[in-house]
Amino acid sequence: MTLTRIIGIGHPDRGDDAVGRVIAARMRGQAPEHAEIIETDGEAAKLLDLFEGVDEVVIIDAGLSGEKPGTIHRLDAVAAPLPRPMFATSSHAIGLTESIELARTLGSLPKRCIIFAVEAKTFDLGAPLSKPVADAVDRVIARVLDEVIVPAV
Repeated sequence: MTLTRIIGIGHPDRGDDAVGRVIAARMRGQAPEHAEIIETDGEAAKLLDLFEGVDEVVIIDAGLSGEKPGTIHRLDAVAAPLPRPMFATSSHAIGLTESIELARTLGSLPKRCIIFAVEAKTFDLGAPLSKPVADAVDRVIARVLDEVIVPAV
């Protein structure tokens, strides 16, 4: 059976940075049986641990690329390195891009590693999700659910 881990990354009290966790929380009860949903702050060692024992990882996080806030980006981390500037605003010394590359180097990157990044508008302390990011939540959930591999019977 294909085991999938859906990982929502973010800080719950920093505006749009919370989007990954908000989506993960909303997906509970919607994901297929073979998918486990995790919320985390994105710390590198935790992410590397979350890559263990699964065939597929789908990560949801906020990103910055200069596109319109609420834009949804789909990235395949197995096919190509992540664009560093998109995930450069981490509260940790090592961000998502570096964590993925470390996993690649260590040979611990799952067979499939898909990232959905929602273009953020604000990371202000205590702020809620901005309207464009909040409006993207249901679309991201639908895309993640479409993305998750259905296990062979």
